[in-house]
Amino acid sequence: MTQPFEIIAAAGEPTLSGTGLTLRAVIKAACDGDAATAAALTDPPLSRETLDAAVNFCAGRACDDMGVYCKGCRLRQSHEGVLTLDDYCKQYERIVLDDTGVTLTGGGTGTLHAPSLAALTSTWVGEETWFLARRVHRRLLKQSDPRPKRMIPGPAMDDGPAVILVTPQMADNIGMVARAMANFGLDELRLVAPRDGWPNEKARAAASGANHIIDQARSWDDIKGAVGDLTWICATTARQRQLRKPIFTPEQAVVEMARRIAIGERVGVLFGAERQGLENDDIAIADAMVMVPVDPRFASLNLAQAVLLMSYEWLKLSDKGTLGRVTTYETAMKTGLNLRGDLPASKFELIGMFEHLETELDLAGFLKPSAKRPMMIRNIRTMLERMQATEQEVRTLRGIIASLTGSRLRGRQQP
Repeated sequence: MTQPFEIIAAAGEPTLSGTGLTLRAVIKAACDGDAATAAALTDPPLSRETLDAAVNFCAGRACDDMGVYCKGCRLRQSHEGVLTLDDYCKQYERIVLDDTGVTLTGGGTGTLHAPSLAALTSTWVGEETWFLARRVHRRLLKQSDPRPKRMIPGPAMDDGPAVILVTPQMADNIGMVARAMANFGLDELRLVAPRDGWPNEKARAAASGANHIIDQARSWDDIKGAVGDLTWICATTARQRQLRKPIFTPEQAVVEMARRIAIGERVGVLFGAERQGLENDDIAIADAMVMVPVDPRFASLNLAQAVLLMSYEWLKLSDKGTLGRVTTYETAMKTGLNLRGDLPASKFELIGMFEHLETELDLAGFLKPSAKRPMMIRNIRTMLERMQATEQEVRTLRGIIASLTGSRLRGRQQP
């Protein structure tokens, strides 16, 4: 029988009480294996509640509040001020490079054995244990609720236009329409005389989790019933129609719909059947037509594509969309360079890399003739500066330089 454990600080890191089992060990086991692998680390096995608590503690970085971090975690290194390779080496009295036998002397305690300088350079940074925990959390969430309606709590989007499909032919396409709507914050789906009947399980399967839209979708026998309570309708079409009506692009149409919704009107968008779109009689009852700018040689869109375009423009106008999904442990992304929490390299670190590289290039005879050396160095520094390297990238490049230098020296030593 399983039992709950508390998370305490023991031996300088977060640990499950009474087990001596560190949270890092639990997270690694669950990430490399599965929940059962992690549960089997203790006898009796960890309960699901305990495993969830451990994962949530780490994924939510509760260690910041406790002030105790897992050994080998990058957060612990940052907390202890170990920000560079030099800081790392200073923790030890001696560092032995096994491939060459070279010993480095630091100002700390104990002896560290590293396979090589290149290996030390590339592996000294701690592991992002909290990032692994977030991956485990998503995996566990899928096991308990394979298709959650909403990943994070919070209110739904503001009321949007109703999506009205007129005589759709295939239930699969209705499901794909529901998925497109869910992607961009629309949730009111109306159907007019669907060929395959309604409700239909094929639509649910194709919706890929947008079941709340499928469950709430309503069906009418004719278009009159489907639009009866609406005050303004726009009809999508790829063909030119001989009807005197305003023509909007999707971007312009959503602006008009938002204006009308703001003053209390109810609006909708008509989409026609897959084979030939809307009939003229359907468009005749609409207040405006919507036409998408397309290549005139191939103007036809499939049903889900057309709904997706309109839905996307609606969400873009509302300014409530996020770049990528947002969950309990994932925040919205921003445009621009994504460093995933890494810090840009300081000028001190960049100049150190430049000098390291230039020293090795001098030894290799690359920076010749000497009259051109200053210009060559400026060009190399300008090229490398343009990449806007992070701290980790500078360490990686210095490791590459050290590795290539070691290979060259070993080659010289061979008889």
